[in-house]
Amino acid sequence: MTYYPPVSPYTAGLAGKCPRCGQGALFRNFLALKDRCPVCSLDYSKADSGDGPAVFVMFIVGFVAVAVAFVARFVWYAPILTAFAISGVVAIALSLALLRPFKATLIALQYQHKAEEGRLEE
Repeated sequence: MTYYPPVSPYTAGLAGKCPRCGQGALFRNFLALKDRCPVCSLDYSKADSGDGPAVFVMFIVGFVAVAVAFVARFVWYAPILTAFAISGVVAIALSLALLRPFKATLIALQYQHKAEEGRLEE
């Protein structure tokens, strides 16, 4: 059995790297996971972040988008449609920027805490 030094789940998540070795890529494309780590062969089939990353991103992006619309409308005196357009662009850009690192971080935290499906005791 090979020893792997502990990897911070936050470092691995923000970099999109394997939660065990911290070196292999986690994603095959924008949000799809690879089957396994190319460096340490960790199986990613049990990694499932569910809707968690999307919920966190929605809360953060919603707050920021409303704040941007408010600033655009009442500080910069932009017309309402311009404020909505600026806010919409910020919301889309921020959603795309945050979703991948949040998903990778939640998967790394699942690995670190050995999370698995709940089971009923018999």
